[in-house]
Parts: sequence; structure tokens; C-alpha cells
Amino acid sequence: MTSATEVADKKPFAPGAWHFAALLVGNATLALGPWLVRLADTGPVAAGFWRMLLPLPLFVWLALRERSAGPPARRNVVLLLTAGAFFAADLASWHIGIERTRLGNATLFGNSGSIILMVWGLIALRRGPSGREWIALAAALGGAAVLMGRSLEISTATFVGDLFCVLAGIFYVFYLLPAQGARATMGQWSVLALVSASAAPVLLGIAIVLGEPVLPGAAGWLPVVALAVSSQVIGQGLLVFALKHFPPLIVGMALLTQPAIAALVGWLAFDEVLGPADIAGMVLVSAALVIARQRS
Repeated sequence: MTSATEVADKKPFAPGAWHFAALLVGNATLALGPWLVRLADTGPVAAGFWRMLLPLPLFVWLALRERSAGPPARRNVVLLLTAGAFFAADLASWHIGIERTRLGNATLFGNSGSIILMVWGLIALRRGPSGREWIALAAALGGAAVLMGRSLEISTATFVGDLFCVLAGIFYVFYLLPAQGARATMGQWSVLALVSASAAPVLLGIAIVLGEPVLPGAAGWLPVVALAVSSQVIGQGLLVFALKHFPPLIVGMALLTQPAIAALVGWLAFDEVLGPADIAGMVLVSAALVIARQRS
């Protein structure tokens, strides 16, 4: 019997130049998110609140324009509200981590959900890892150990920041699974609208409990508006446009542009210099992410 992965590998993909450009620009735009979180003079969790809230009217308008046979099922609404709460936890953990570690590390560990999803899939299939899956797991653990060890050498704050970003990757899995379940019968903009509507008040509540400033101060609205537009509208919009035109391996390799660009921004804007060990750790984790995306 042909496996789902084999079917995906044999799917005829015919991407054009615009699709490839959208894939690269979408990843590059998402890589700017950590920089914009640091530029915002709201709290890091409050920046996530504005990221969810500001694009919400656009998502609602697009959702209303989607062709639908009727209102969404109650089960899907509950699933998406739950998914939104986990997405809020993902953004809260990731944005706190961004403030405490290097941008390249934050981007890598924030995408660790791909590896976690691969492990989840193996558990669901009740089988052990194959050869390439063992390589992915070993590379992920080895690269993470190198990067976290280097962070601990710098300070305990950067090590804790890495842990927050890994926690964000775990929360992202619990967001993605119910969202995918609802996506089977609902349009993408309806899913995004409900998730954003659920995540925004949760993020606001967390920011208030943590005592963060919610409204922008001297830096103004530009960083939070740029974060919302770049990460939610442009980045996610271009990826949604491009993803169905490429096999998982190409998507995984395009993912490598994110930590590379984030590390470059960290060097230019914040003097975050990467040593040979940092680069080796990033290469190991990046390779694991590519393999995990392909196997997923």
C-alpha cells in the first residue's frame, strides 16, 4: 500500500517564478519578526497582542468573502478557540524568549514544532523512527545542546531565553493540530479570524498579569504595526499562497532562510556575533528541521 509520504512525493508540482519568490519573501518577512518585537517598546507579550489584534478586521472581511455552505460547526469553533489559546501561549513564550536570547536561536527554537510534529506522527503510527528520522532527531538534540551550551556560557538569561523559545515550539504543535482539523472543512481566512479573535484577549490578559506596558511609548506605533503586517498579513499570506506549489523538502529548505536572516539582523542591529560552535549548532538544527518537514 502506498504511504501518504510517497503520495506527497509523487504529487506533480509546477511552481512558477512568482511562487518561488513568494516562498522566499514570506520566509524573509517572518524572519524580521524577532527584530520588530525588540524594537517595540510595549512588553513582548503585548507586542503579540497587537500582532493578533491589528490584522483581525482584515481576516474577518476576507472570511466573510469566502464561499461557505453555512456557519461553521460548533465543534470546529471550539477547536479553533482552543487552538487560539495555545497560539497565544506560543507567541507569549516566543516573544519573552526573543528578549532574552539571540535572534538566530529564537527563530530556530521557535520552529522546533516541526520536529515535535514528526515525533507525534511516529507515536500516532505506533512505529519507531526510520534511518533519516533518527538522523533528524540526533541532529536536533546535538544542535540544541551546542546552542544552549553556548547560551549558558554567555549568561543564564540567554539560556532561559532558549528554553522559552523551545516551549513556544511545543505550544505551537498544540495550536497546529486542532487548527488543521478545523481547516479540513473551513476556509483559511475563517480559521485565521477565529484563532486571532481567541488569541488576542489571552495575550492581553497575560501582558496585564505580567505588568507589561500595553500601549506603545516613545517608539510609537510603527514597530507593532510593522510586526502585525509583516508577520501575520505578508509573511503568512505569502506562505499560504506558495506552500501548495512545492514539495515539503523545498519548503523545509526555504525555512533555513529565517534563522540566517535573523542571525544577520542580530549581528547588524544588536552586535550578536556568532562563533564557529554557534554556526555548527544552527546547521545541525536547521538540517533536522528540513528532514522533519520532509517526513511530515
